[in-house]
Amino acid sequence: MTATKGEFFNPAKLSSRDKAEATDHTARAIIAAEASARDKKTEKLKALRLQQEADAEPKAAPAKKRRSPAKPRP
Repeated sequence: MTATKGEFFNPAKLSSRDKAEATDHTARAIIAAEASARDKKTEKLKALRLQQEADAEPKAAPAKKRRSPAKPRP
């Protein structure tokens, strides 16, 4: 089985309109994929930030016991 020129190169020429449509379609697909990835990353970081803020809130510490005043030494 030998490779021929016809298998690798399209003998029919594409019009400039077809080329522009293909380029536009590809560019829009790439932009949509990047926007989706950015939104997913933003949601993940927001969830982590909210969790970190919840963990950082000061918890009600138990009241400290007061020490009795020192007794004078004789």
